[in-house]
Amino acid sequence: MTFKALRALPLVCAALVSAACASGGDGPEVTEPTPTGEAADACRELAGDLPGRVDGEERVSAADGMEFAAVWGDPAIVLRCGVPRPELLTPGSETYDPTADAVEVNGVSWLLEEESGGKRFTTTGREVFVEMTVPDDYAPEVDPLLDVAEAVEAHIPPDPLYAR
Repeated sequence: MTFKALRALPLVCAALVSAACASGGDGPEVTEPTPTGEAADACRELAGDLPGRVDGEERVSAADGMEFAAVWGDPAIVLRCGVPRPELLTPGSETYDPTADAVEVNGVSWLLEEESGGKRFTTTGREVFVEMTVPDDYAPEVDPLLDVAEAVEAHIPPDPLYAR
């Protein structure tokens, strides 16, 4: 298991639009991404290899027919595959910051963003971007990344620009 804090993320990194996640009567509401082509294929492969438990929490059904999102526990830990680039890493955006905080967990680099009630992590240096939102209830919020790192590493190819 490795953790490494990173700074100065590459310009061609991560992706994300805010996920709409909430715990409620019938479970969390999750906005599913809509990747296409090779990105959709990689996300389907990832979905088939995600663990049944993350940070000790059982995987639950977010909604019937979702291919590109997975949910564990209550409050919900949510993984979405095929999300767009975060504004934080989009040159020209008002919030652009190429030195944004990141963590590396078992060979997978994640942009770290604070959000109300938890953390949002988005992969960096990969051809397809994967986002994971983790509520503060699971502090330290980086722990769930340990459980998905192997599947992300296996199915989401590194961006050739940043391949090691």
